[in-house]
Amino acid sequence: MVPNLNKNWPWEQYFMRLFYHCDMAYPQWPAPDQYETAIVTLPNRYFDPTVGHELYKRYIDEFVFADQVGLDLMVNEHHQTPTCLSTSAPMLLGILARVTSNARLLVLGNPIARRLQPVRVAEEMAMIDVISSGRLECGFVRSVPYEVAATNSNPVRDAERMWEAHDLILKAWTSHDGPFSFEGKYYSHRLVNIWPRPAQQPTPPIWMTGSSPQSCAQVGERGYVLATFGSGYDRTPAIFDSYRKGWDSADHSRPFGLDRLAYTSLTYVGSTDAEAREAAEHVLWFYNRPAKAPLHFSNPPGYASPAANVSVLRTGKALSGPMSRASPLTVDEAISRGLLFCGSPDTVVGQIKRFYSAVGGFGNLVCQAHGGALGHEETINGIRLLAQEVYPQLKEFGQVSVAA
Repeated sequence: MVPNLNKNWPWEQYFMRLFYHCDMAYPQWPAPDQYETAIVTLPNRYFDPTVGHELYKRYIDEFVFADQVGLDLMVNEHHQTPTCLSTSAPMLLGILARVTSNARLLVLGNPIARRLQPVRVAEEMAMIDVISSGRLECGFVRSVPYEVAATNSNPVRDAERMWEAHDLILKAWTSHDGPFSFEGKYYSHRLVNIWPRPAQQPTPPIWMTGSSPQSCAQVGERGYVLATFGSGYDRTPAIFDSYRKGWDSADHSRPFGLDRLAYTSLTYVGSTDAEAREAAEHVLWFYNRPAKAPLHFSNPPGYASPAANVSVLRTGKALSGPMSRASPLTVDEAISRGLLFCGSPDTVVGQIKRFYSAVGGFGNLVCQAHGGALGHEETINGIRLLAQEVYPQLKEFGQVSVAA
């Protein structure tokens, strides 16, 4: 039996939650024909620290505004790429823990298979939980393929390494009677006794990402929140079904609820459909501008299972999904595939409801509502409409539902 440690959330009061997310891109790149790829190898001479300073201030201001209008917040991290200036999710989360007041603060996530010291992760997250007065939601991720090169790590058996790091972090969070030792296959610690301990007991709510049946079932067994990104209409139903099967195989203290499932999507809400579609061209930059990804970065040896590589050869579909496309995504194509919710408030509500019904429901929606060179005022307007016009129409979705 896998213990369910997420018992501190008031499940009976649960409704769909909307999270605001921004990848914090640096959009001033050279022309695409001047570089091989935007990830790992693009020279940082193209980064202007003065521009970067203003971008960091602006992005943090937009997170604060999203908090003020009633959205929860999600942050992430990536490395050696201008697609994401957040190179340390714990640092960004620590800032937001102090300058926001209401939002749940989700990190999605900590790439614990790439971190040398899981105990440091446990300390960082506990510190943020205390600073925020118990608003942390802690995500653990394996990380995307190109992080292998960017972090100089070995992808072989890193799923095993991730779960061992997870076990060490949870033991650090839940041990309160002095030091313990931990001797694992990948990590060895003689004395673990973290200060501070988390504000939320026994642990902050835990999230994980997943895209394969095996990984999603493992998340379901543990009862954590599963988030998937870019899986669209085609793959999301199978991902959520794998999670439910994992849930059903374990002995949980509560029935399955849609609060355990999360979908992440590009999103832009405008006053009109036309206004939103114009802005969405910038939001789609997330998929279309960094699309060039050499195979040794998008599928490094040892990262994917043999079965996954066989599937790539048979289907021709890349591991990393839409970002590996040879041609840009259009707004219409992204909407039709469930990768983008875009339009006026009523249009976006309709798109979300259709997707929700098609995939069997979910209780958390993470909206990546900024991309590329989208301006500050357009971003603020999109956040405001998302919070004030879309969110109230969705709150009845995601109610806790008992599986038949």
